[in-house]
Amino acid sequence: MPLGFRKMKREEKLQVIEGLVEKFSAFDCFYIVDAMGLTVEQVNKFRKSCAEQNIAYQVAKNTLIREALERSEKCTAHVAAFSSVLKGFSGILFSRDSGRAPGKILKAFLEAEKLNLPVLKAASIYGDLFIGAEHLDRLTNLKSKEEILGDIITLLKAPILNVLAAMQSGEKRLMGVMETFLKAST
Repeated sequence: MPLGFRKMKREEKLQVIEGLVEKFSAFDCFYIVDAMGLTVEQVNKFRKSCAEQNIAYQVAKNTLIREALERSEKCTAHVAAFSSVLKGFSGILFSRDSGRAPGKILKAFLEAEKLNLPVLKAASIYGDLFIGAEHLDRLTNLKSKEEILGDIITLLKAPILNVLAAMQSGEKRLMGVMETFLKAST
């Protein structure tokens, strides 16, 4: 066996699986990436940038990830899609608050380090699946829930504000007409 690798005991595997099931249940957004070939220094930099943005990064064996996906109520419907990308080295970025934050970190890391790794394998954003690295740019431009709600509120407010403005300007015009009419009749 290569230096630093040892066979995991059954209890250790179950702990990893249960930990992943908890994370898949607790986090609405996660990215699966391939970071094979990164140096220890690069992995540590990547982990640090994730931690600074409240994003959990965990590396696990593909079989354990697959098992956790199967056990997670949120993810069972997507196991087949994820299974197609669970090959080689896999790390998972978990985000509670934003679907785009892991993508932004990933993209910024790639640009800053001038690397081709880690590569996006797949992402689940509030239950929607994105399979393949070609989705990274689209994922980094996703709006947060708060931004979408803000846009909806703005759209809903616009017609009401227009009606109020029309009523106020009409009221002034109507008052002017009434004053003119009253002056003319006296």
